[in-house]
Amino acid sequence: MIKLGIWIDKEKAHIVSVEGEVVKMKTVFSNLDFFNPRGGSRSKTRWGPQDVVQDSKYLEKEKQQLKQYFGELAAQSKKADCIVVFGPAETGRALQKEWEGKYNDLARKIKAVKTADSMTDNQVMAWVRDFYT
Repeated sequence: MIKLGIWIDKEKAHIVSVEGEVVKMKTVFSNLDFFNPRGGSRSKTRWGPQDVVQDSKYLEKEKQQLKQYFGELAAQSKKADCIVVFGPAETGRALQKEWEGKYNDLARKIKAVKTADSMTDNQVMAWVRDFYT
């Protein structure tokens, strides 16, 4: 029985597999572009028009890149019998929601989505081992 733990944030995911007493970890990077849109600029005239920043462009591009990242994680997790997702922020919930829409068989294997702080590699492996014992 293969038990998976996925520690995830927008930058990378650590996939920890537990088979009996053997614990292995693999890291998948998101290749997500971190956008830093600059504010609009003022016209040279006193009450002239302002340039507007189009946040929707940046957000849509980020959303598409996240879908690609979640698809890569799904491909890495196909052999798992049960999965726990944990990590900071709301990326774990977004992963679960995406898998419920596209990868329903994997979404059913998710046992829990937990919030956890940033951890070292050893802490991630220990957290997953403790979760399944």
